[in-house]
Amino acid sequence: MYAVIGAGPMGLATARNLQKLNIPFVGFELHSDVGGLWDIDNPHSTMYETAHLISSKQMTEFEAYPMRDSVACYPHHSELRQYFQDFADQFDLKSRYEFSTRVISASPEGDGWRVISECNGAQQSRLFDGVLIANGTLHKPNMPTLPGEFASHLMHSSEYRNPSVFKDKRVLIVGCGNSGADIAVDAVHHAKSVDISLRRGYYFLPKFIKGRPIDTLGGKLKLPRQAKQRMDAAMIRMIIGKPSDYGLPDPDYRMYESHPVVNSLVLHHLGHGDIKPRRDISGIKGHTVSFSDGESSDYDLILMATGYLLDYPFIDRKHLNWPATQHAPQLYMNVFHPEYDNLFMMGMVEAAGLGWEGRNQQARLVALYIKQREQNSAAADNFDVVKRALSGVTLDGGYDYIKLARMAYYVNKEEYLATLAEHTAKLQMEEGEQETDNKTFGNNPSIGYRLRHKIFNKKDRQSDTSV
Repeated sequence: MYAVIGAGPMGLATARNLQKLNIPFVGFELHSDVGGLWDIDNPHSTMYETAHLISSKQMTEFEAYPMRDSVACYPHHSELRQYFQDFADQFDLKSRYEFSTRVISASPEGDGWRVISECNGAQQSRLFDGVLIANGTLHKPNMPTLPGEFASHLMHSSEYRNPSVFKDKRVLIVGCGNSGADIAVDAVHHAKSVDISLRRGYYFLPKFIKGRPIDTLGGKLKLPRQAKQRMDAAMIRMIIGKPSDYGLPDPDYRMYESHPVVNSLVLHHLGHGDIKPRRDISGIKGHTVSFSDGESSDYDLILMATGYLLDYPFIDRKHLNWPATQHAPQLYMNVFHPEYDNLFMMGMVEAAGLGWEGRNQQARLVALYIKQREQNSAAADNFDVVKRALSGVTLDGGYDYIKLARMAYYVNKEEYLATLAEHTAKLQMEEGEQETDNKTFGNNPSIGYRLRHKIFNKKDRQSDTSV
């Protein structure tokens, strides 16, 4: 029996794939229903009333469970909540969950994991064969220390629910990720004034080009990475210009080396003077905020759109291979622990265009691995060689991602999906096929060329570091 922690999109994908392979499990969910952060009535949700999906439904939905035709290209959060509730009902996943239940701790014990949970004040301790952690990545606010004391309302975007909080106020938004851009646009229609402070530049993308969602375009012609970065950046400049055309800093990194902001409305309002761009904050005293360019202004509300930090409060970091110097656990494919063969980090992955189907494929691989490990198959042994050799190696596709906490678990979609497919195919092979596979790495069959290349590269990097 396995424990699945969380009933958001990743938890449901995990539960469904375990169910398909008849792997027994119990799910734990802190809220009273499924949907995770997409259920705005969930007290632990960071959703806001005007939020929509930033990727199109076509590129995000589960392949085996498409969204209804009546759902918009970029669905409202209420439609997504209904989608996940319908998904859970369709496959009878709710019956596998214990709702309104908090996981207090998960720790190794013998060959399994001791999980202590609490529901309505009553605690329960159970020993499971393994644990699949799917409690999400967007629930612990990243709240940087500000240079001074603000005398009025300071809040994080995780607390934001509706734009009435901005009514007749002088508002400063700090940060311009996708949530920060959305919230700034909300504030324009209610606030007395709206300023936005940025430390670094972002690439901004429109949601539609020629009437089609931007993430559904392209992909037919495979370009070398650097050529794609140059061509796509040039196309976006041609369509909407550079951020500096709107008073914002230009990125000091190449396209796709950080998650882009899929929102051109914020540029629209910057261009119309509805939002005023500001530089980094250099000091705060009372209601007055000073900026690095020497300017200053007074505000009634500061909203920190500064993202989130990974947080797994029920398990010790040492069990996650998570050094204090790293922003994220060091796992193979962001999932597989180098030593524990029964602990899995589900959904700790971000990539432009990966969608829930990509995460579903991740869950499928984990379920296959569990099944093969139960059968003591050679395929599982071969996979163990790879996951131990490549633990912490980023599947970045050669992109030089910027060194930020929010990028610590970012991957390249194409490389990640290709690696998923390669491992999935090997774990699905019948025993006879495994025996006749003539690809070897040392004494271990069924390790493909690309993965062997990764292993050698890791060894080379380690050798270079030690010199």
